[in-house]
Amino acid sequence: MVKSLTAILLATALLFGLGLFEWQFVKGEFAGFAEEAQSLFEKAEQSSASVEDAKAVQTAWETRKARLHVWIPHNDIARIDEYMAESVRLIGEKDFSRALAKLEIVLHLTACIPGTYRPAIENIF
Repeated sequence: MVKSLTAILLATALLFGLGLFEWQFVKGEFAGFAEEAQSLFEKAEQSSASVEDAKAVQTAWETRKARLHVWIPHNDIARIDEYMAESVRLIGEKDFSRALAKLEIVLHLTACIPGTYRPAIENIF
């Protein structure tokens, strides 16, 4: 009986620890990307963003998503991919108003997605 309780408690602690690690990792990756996307957003607001700036942010996202595939579903990654690709194209065409709309969505996703991996009751049940 004691061995079973110990094994259950150990498994629970391990799952909780892995949940905390996952949340911190995802949160950290998205925090860095959010800063880069915010910088691009501010440049686009001033109509001074270049396609190279946008491609740099997109490349940074590509690097991060390679590590995030382990932790988050493909659908979340694909949504950011889509909006980033559209933003790059729109900035290249100097259509800053539409690019800003896409970048706002990217910023919103960078704020929302990490919260879905926070170990909380609403995310467990």
